[in-house]
Amino acid sequence: MNTPRSKTVVLGLGNILHSDDGVGARAAELLQSDERLPQDVAVIEGGTLGLELLNYLWDCSHLMVLDAVDVGQAPGTLIRMSGAELDKLPGNGSVHHLGLTDLLVALRILAKRQPRVSLLGIQPATTDWGMTLSPAVETALGPLTKAALSELCHRRLIEQNTEV
Repeated sequence: MNTPRSKTVVLGLGNILHSDDGVGARAAELLQSDERLPQDVAVIEGGTLGLELLNYLWDCSHLMVLDAVDVGQAPGTLIRMSGAELDKLPGNGSVHHLGLTDLLVALRILAKRQPRVSLLGIQPATTDWGMTLSPAVETALGPLTKAALSELCHRRLIEQNTEV
């Protein structure tokens, strides 16, 4: 029996018109232009589309979300959540909590297969109107992108070793 090939999607969320809120979209742009990104990883700059993104995600085996995540830490703090942690994300957690929560619930109900979901984010300093990131979030953008790339490459290595 053939097992379906793993499909990994990286989803960058955020509104670039709301300063630090746009960090997920900016991280997705950086990741997409990095030549070390595994070729079988799809990167989607999802902005603030919410449930409209379901069409791009319904058959993925792994979903990595990049986003601003407000969990009361110091601005610029890197945050990683997965599994049950995402279910416990407070209402004021992801800046797009309602849209992200709806998207994850819809995936659980409608997905071709249940994806492993991880959220890599940065604690925002501000989500006020503005086109630039705050200094703390700007400084953390590189490490966020590096952490995402590292996790993707590690996951790909594990998948290659289990295919043999």
